[in-house]
Amino acid sequence: MKAFILAAGLGTRLKPITDNKPKALVSLSGKTFLEHTILNLKTQGINNFVINIHHFADQITAFLKEKNKFDCNIQISDERANLLNTGGALLHAKNYFSENENILIYNVDIFSDINIYELTEFHKKNNALATLAVHKSNSSRKLVFDADMQLCRWKNIETQEIKIARQSKNKLSDYSFTGIHIVNTEIFKYITETGKFSIIDLYLRLAKNHKILAYETNYNYWFDLGKKETLKQAETNYKNMQL
Repeated sequence: MKAFILAAGLGTRLKPITDNKPKALVSLSGKTFLEHTILNLKTQGINNFVINIHHFADQITAFLKEKNKFDCNIQISDERANLLNTGGALLHAKNYFSENENILIYNVDIFSDINIYELTEFHKKNNALATLAVHKSNSSRKLVFDADMQLCRWKNIETQEIKIARQSKNKLSDYSFTGIHIVNTEIFKYITETGKFSIIDLYLRLAKNHKILAYETNYNYWFDLGKKETLKQAETNYKNMQL
């Protein structure tokens, strides 16, 4: 299985830190987000990576060269011409993946010890088109699943906006997305969107006829490093973990 690391973002929430560097190269306790992500996934058995780049792209390629690509097979999906959002980024990188291959999609600013093997086994066992690692948190944007953990809708708690994928008579449960998901390359058969588009909107459209499932994760820690306040929290927790 290959991991698709999303490293192209502008890192707007981290400004002014990202005024002169990409989000992927912001440091957490002496290591960049990108290094933490690669080393974490490498310890979990993944050695093949596709990384998308856009913001300060040359810095990322130079960093990977300096680190000898962490002794991994790393390919670059270049989005310097246009930033494509997650859905568009996945489609843009299509040729880097094999037929009937599972792809782990991982946001570079997610710092967590979520067990990727367990997530993958759940995905395979249920023969899902996509499996989203989810958890209970206080985020304003929620994904809503039925008793079978099938995606039914998305909602924004603050604005009350709702996007319905499918109706269900089962009890519905709200979860927050961890930024970690697995898709099978079969998904490319069903993508009609082009250019820049949201993968969540794609999942909502496909959930009407395909298995877009949730996997409720267990972990010791999970941080969205893309926000300055949580980056500070992660720094403190990481130092404590090293004691």
